[in-house]
Amino acid sequence: MSTLPVGLMIESLVALLLVVTIGYCIVLNKRLKRLRADEEALRATISELITASEIAERAILGLKATAGEADRTLGQRLVDAERLSQELAAHVSRGNTVLERITQITEAARTVQQQAAAPAPVAAAPIAEPAPARPATMRASDIRSAAMEATARLELFRKRAAEQAA
Repeated sequence: MSTLPVGLMIESLVALLLVVTIGYCIVLNKRLKRLRADEEALRATISELITASEIAERAILGLKATAGEADRTLGQRLVDAERLSQELAAHVSRGNTVLERITQITEAARTVQQQAAAPAPVAAAPIAEPAPARPATMRASDIRSAAMEATARLELFRKRAAEQAA
């Protein structure tokens, strides 16, 4: 009977180890299920990331196209503004030339008028120039200075536009 208890003890030990192994298998099975569930969540997350990156790429392409179009539009507007600025400068220059001519004509007309209106030279009293002659000249110089200021402002605008374009 001595063999019976040893055999029974060995079988009991094997049964106990089998129960522990089954318990450990159950624990491992739960962990594997969690891992598989996490794997599915990870795959879903990866799929969402891929979709989001594709959307971002399309948005970036759209932004590049919009930026390119804005750059072209701005460039065209700058070219138009430069052309208009040059035209205005030419008009101001021509206006200054016309103003100079008008000033010369009015001064010549005044001189002729003053000479025609002046009586024969008499030693009694010199004839003073009429008072309106000076304000007309001052008006012409005021117009000239305003034209020069406008030209200077146009030049500043051109310089700023060139700096911003660079």
